[in-house]
Amino acid sequence: MKSKISTLFTAMTLFAALAIPAQGSTKGQIITFNAPGAGTGAGQGTTVNAINFFGAIVGYYIDSGNVYHGFVRDPRGNITSFDAPGAGTGVGQGTGGWSINFGGAIAGEYADASGVEHGYLRSPNGQFTTFEAPDAGNGQCAGPPPFSQGTEALDINDFGAIAGFYVDSSCVYHGFLRDFWGNITTFDPTGSVGTFSDAGSGLNDFGVIAGFYDDSSFVGHGFTRAPNGTFATFDVSGAAFTAAASINNFGVVAGDSTDLSGVNHSFLRTPNGTITPFDVKGAGTGAGQGTTSNTINDLGAIVGFYVDSSGADHGFLRAPSGKITTFDAPGAGTGPGQGTIGGANNLEGTIAGSYIDASSASHGFLRKQ
Repeated sequence: MKSKISTLFTAMTLFAALAIPAQGSTKGQIITFNAPGAGTGAGQGTTVNAINFFGAIVGYYIDSGNVYHGFVRDPRGNITSFDAPGAGTGVGQGTGGWSINFGGAIAGEYADASGVEHGYLRSPNGQFTTFEAPDAGNGQCAGPPPFSQGTEALDINDFGAIAGFYVDSSCVYHGFLRDFWGNITTFDPTGSVGTFSDAGSGLNDFGVIAGFYDDSSFVGHGFTRAPNGTFATFDVSGAAFTAAASINNFGVVAGDSTDLSGVNHSFLRTPNGTITPFDVKGAGTGAGQGTTSNTINDLGAIVGFYVDSSGADHGFLRAPSGKITTFDAPGAGTGPGQGTIGGANNLEGTIAGSYIDASSASHGFLRKQ
């Protein structure tokens, strides 16, 4: 495995060195797109969740009947939609695409006709393997808001390991890791009453998982889980809630915290535990506003979004130096709950995400570095 990882990093480094200069003429260019069949009404449309090393993008779209479907967009812009076997066709049911690895394998979840969630692995040639975490429930939970039991596969690394969470029959959340051979290990940090792995980039190629858990007072704490099952838990000083959103192959974590006033702030955490908080200039300071990080790549660049004082979203890129660049997709709305969300970035620096227009429909975009 070490030789394979070394080969992978060598290939990634060479590709980045060759590709980045070649794209100077398109730096900052934003390309928008929609999955075929995506609805155009409020709450419908195309949502992007992850991008791999080569620029393939995965996500889901909601059609005019409010049914979910997965999609993958190849580096040439061709979009293929897909549905997991057993996915329901009713409102709020269907298939979600959450993560894509170096080879094009996709991890995600689907809701069946009863609304129960199930995990899947989609191979690069389109074949599905569905699976359940041990002790996953097969019913519904009262909420509020109501939510489903079952298995949600959210992250896949370049060696085919999958991380996510499941909801048991008592409506409690737990983390899981599914290895390349299909063996599933479940886990919870000490003191957890609900464990979550973050979507798209919460599992690195060395098998380290990043996420958060709720304690008995429903206060959130960040964690990383090593391959041997050891946890490191952490909190941002003064925060009411801390969550790790993404971890790169060097163990650097990007995440978010919420202060006592309900304002969101981002942070970077190094492997030695040093936490550096940051906020994007222009982020609002009211409850539900502020800065949110979504992914960090192996160069240390962080992508996310901030919510301004009007409640509108804007994308941002934080360079390894700490310099922050903000951006908005053409066509993004400027009202509350509208705007641009930086969702994911790859080693080359291409950013993929979604924007919400003035009609509150979602669309995909990619932004060249």
